[in-house]
Amino acid sequence: MANGSRQVAWEFFGVELKRRREDAGLTQVELGARVFVSGGYIGQFEQAIRKPQLDVAQRIDEVLQSDGFFERTWRKLIDDRRYADYFARAAELETLAAKICDFAPALVPGLLQTAAYAQAVTIAMNPFAPDESIEKKVSGRLERAQILKDATRPVYWAILHENVLRIPVGGAAVMAEQMEHVAALARERTVLVQLLPYSAGAYALMNGMLTLMEFEDAPPVAYTEAVYSGNLLDNPAVVKRAQASYDLLRAAALSPEASLALIESVAEDFRRCASTT
Repeated sequence: MANGSRQVAWEFFGVELKRRREDAGLTQVELGARVFVSGGYIGQFEQAIRKPQLDVAQRIDEVLQSDGFFERTWRKLIDDRRYADYFARAAELETLAAKICDFAPALVPGLLQTAAYAQAVTIAMNPFAPDESIEKKVSGRLERAQILKDATRPVYWAILHENVLRIPVGGAAVMAEQMEHVAALARERTVLVQLLPYSAGAYALMNGMLTLMEFEDAPPVAYTEAVYSGNLLDNPAVVKRAQASYDLLRAAALSPEASLALIESVAEDFRRCASTT
């Protein structure tokens, strides 16, 4: 399903939710209380600004007695194989997060990737996949990044290891565009980016890829990923340890200003390299 078509479908989901809620004589606050979210969230679901989690869609069906309509619609729109099974739940939570913190040890985080960079990464990880499959995965990744353009976008903080700047994914032109994109987002203050330099030493060995997510009305979670596997962590003690590790990485990283200067310098180097080849 194309991005535009999916958005229209979510708008239909919202219109139908509002209609059935009003038919049941419930306000947004009253429905929210029964399905354990805020009334504001119900309003955002109805306006297709946010997307509900599966368990919320199921509870809406129970309260409105809609015979599974909202669960079936959710599954059609969310569970469409754009993401690997182990990442689908984390991708769903990204759309609900009030704050997202990423640590990337080797690759640009998905929310910051350009189309060309995402394609190069996807092909490298799926060298025998048909073009249609590659395009679907890239489209899904770019669609995830739309949350940074929404009016309700989360606070987004990324710590990138210097490896991310030095590994030439897709070639010099692709890397130049990717670094320029990250720099532009940082300059616009859409995101906050810090670099963990090689000189930080052992700090870089403390974590693999790590994502922390905070929510307005739910406990924080952490997500880690290894080869073809991912772990969504919600145990409070474990999440607290992950947050502490992130704080140490942040303390060892360059300042946002120094990080931006280095990203722009690397972008210029890749651009010069691309122009001479």
